[in-house]
Amino acid sequence: MSVEKRKPVPSDIDIAQEAKVRPIAEVAKGYGVGEDDIDNYGKYKAKVRLEFTERIRKEKPRAKYIDVTAITPTPLGEGKTTTTVGLTQGLGFIGKKAIATIRQPSMGPTFGIKGGAAGGGYSQIVPMADFNLHLTGDIHAVSAAHNLCSAAIDARLYHESRWSDSYFEKLGLHKLNIDPYEVWWNRVLDMNDRTLRRMIVGVGGLDNGPLRETGFDIAVASEVMAILALSVDLADLRRRIGRIVLGLDKSGKSFTTEDIGVAGAMTILLKDAIQPNILQTLEEQLAFVHAGPFANIAHGNSSVLADLVATRISDYVVTESGFGSDMGFEKFVDIKCRSSGQMPDAAVVVATVRALKMHGGGPKVTPGKSLATAYTQENKELVTKGLDNLRTHLGILRKFGVPAVVAINGFPTDTAAEQEIIREAAVAAGAVDAVVTRNWAEGGEGAAELARAVEKAAEVGSTCKPFYPLELSIKDKIETIAREVYGAERVTYTPDVEDKIATFSGLGYDQLPICMAKTQYSLSHDPAVKGAPKGFVFPITDIRVAAGAGFVYPLSGAINTMPGLSSKPAYIGMDIDPATGKISGLS
Repeated sequence: MSVEKRKPVPSDIDIAQEAKVRPIAEVAKGYGVGEDDIDNYGKYKAKVRLEFTERIRKEKPRAKYIDVTAITPTPLGEGKTTTTVGLTQGLGFIGKKAIATIRQPSMGPTFGIKGGAAGGGYSQIVPMADFNLHLTGDIHAVSAAHNLCSAAIDARLYHESRWSDSYFEKLGLHKLNIDPYEVWWNRVLDMNDRTLRRMIVGVGGLDNGPLRETGFDIAVASEVMAILALSVDLADLRRRIGRIVLGLDKSGKSFTTEDIGVAGAMTILLKDAIQPNILQTLEEQLAFVHAGPFANIAHGNSSVLADLVATRISDYVVTESGFGSDMGFEKFVDIKCRSSGQMPDAAVVVATVRALKMHGGGPKVTPGKSLATAYTQENKELVTKGLDNLRTHLGILRKFGVPAVVAINGFPTDTAAEQEIIREAAVAAGAVDAVVTRNWAEGGEGAAELARAVEKAAEVGSTCKPFYPLELSIKDKIETIAREVYGAERVTYTPDVEDKIATFSGLGYDQLPICMAKTQYSLSHDPAVKGAPKGFVFPITDIRVAAGAGFVYPLSGAINTMPGLSSKPAYIGMDIDPATGKISGLS
C-alpha cells in the first residue's frame, strides 16, 4: 500500500497527500502496458496511446466485467466511487489483477457540493488533486470543441444575413438558411452557474452578430462529452462528431456540424482527449479515468474505449455507473454496453443505512447541514420501512438478468442490527450475497469479503441484454423504461414534445436508444418522492436528439442542464498554502 493507515481516519486529502505514489509507468507495466504505450503527463498520470488501444482491442477479453450501481441516493451520495475503488483494492487483496474504470469528475460539482469525487478514506484514486481538477485537460478540450461549434453557428447566421447567395457561391459555399429560433446547440462551461441558463446574445448592434436567445449547459452535459465516452477510435469519433444535429433550417430540415464545416476542426481539438487516462488506487491498482458525462442529464458512464482495453489486460474490471440502477445502470446497458458489445458479469448495489432511513420516511437530508438524530442513532423501524427502495433496485437488475451483490457501505453511526436488517432483506430479495464494507477505513482488506462475494456472483452466469429493441417507436421505448424501471403507470407528453417526436421520427431518429433525463433523487420524476413509488404519471416535458452520440433524450420534471451553486459552496472551504503548494479542502 502506498500510504500507512491511521486511526482515526484522516481527511481524504490528508491521506492522498501522505501517499507515496509510484510512477504511473511502473504501475502500467504490471498490466503489460509499456513505456512506449503511454504519454506521460508528469510522473503520476498518463494517457494510453491509440496505437496500443487499437492493438489490444484485437485480443479476446479475459476479465470479469463488474458494474457498481446503487439504491436511490441522498444528496450526500452513498459512497459508490469509494466502493468501486475499494472493490478493486479488495480484489487485489485476494490475489486478483483488477482495474477500476471511472468517470472524470466535473469541476462544477467539485466546487459546488461534492468537494471531489476520487473516492474516500483509504479507497481513493491518486493523485487526488489532479483527478478532481484539470487532470489531462479532456474536459477543456470538450468545451473548446463544443464552443467552436457554437461560434460557427452564430458566424454563419451573421454572414448569411449580410451577403448574397452569389457571394457564398464564390466562396465555394451555399447558404444554409438556419432558422435562428430552431438552433438547439448551446454553449458550455465546466462550472455551476445558474445565471447562464438563459441569455440573449448579439446585444449591441448588428456588428455583434444575430440577436437571439440561447444559453449555457455544463460541459459534461455536452453531446461532445457523450461522444467522447462512446467512441472507440479517431475514425469513430470523427463520424460521430459529423452526425451532430444542431437544429433546423427555415424549411424544417435538420443541419449538422458537417453542413457548417466544423466537424473536422472539432475532432482535431479532441485528438488527445480520446486517449484514455490512467492513474492508480492507493493500493497501486491501475485506474482508467476517462470521460465524464452526467448521469441525470447524459448517459453517466466512463468511456467504452477504457473498458475495452481494461478487459483485455486484467482479471476483473470494476466500473461505475452514475447514481442508482434506474439511472446509470439502465443507460450502462442500453447505451454503453449496446455500443461496446460487452455485457456485465455481475453488479454491485451500494446501499447505506442513512439512505434507507431517508426512504423510510426520515427527515430531509441537506448538504451542508447536520444530519438529524434519526440518522445518527439506531432506528430499525426507519431502515425497515425504506427497504422497498433496495428491493426495487434489485428487481431492476433481475429484469436485466444480472447477478447482484449488495455492498452495505458502513458508517461509524450504523449499528450491527441495522446492517443485519439490510443484509437479510437483500438476500431474501434475490441478491447473491450482501456484505458490510469497511474499505473507507481499512482499504482493500475492508472490501475483501465483498470481493469474494463478487467473485462468486460473476460465476453465476449473466444473461444481461438491452432492455428494449431499437425497433420500438420513441414513445414505446420511453414507456417501457418508465413502467418497467421507474414504476410509472403511464406517461404524458406536452404538445411540443409530441411535435418533436414526430419530427425526430421523420428524420429517422426513432431507431436510437433512449437516454432519459430525470432526477437522481427518486425513482420517479419528483425528487421529493422517496421509497418505491408505484402507479404515478411520468411527464415528458421536453425531448432532444443527440444523433452523434446516438440517442434521443427525453426530459422529465424540472431538469437543469446547468446546475447552480448553493448558499455555501464547497469552494469556500478550499485553499492553497503559497509556501508549500499544499491544497486543502478537496475531498
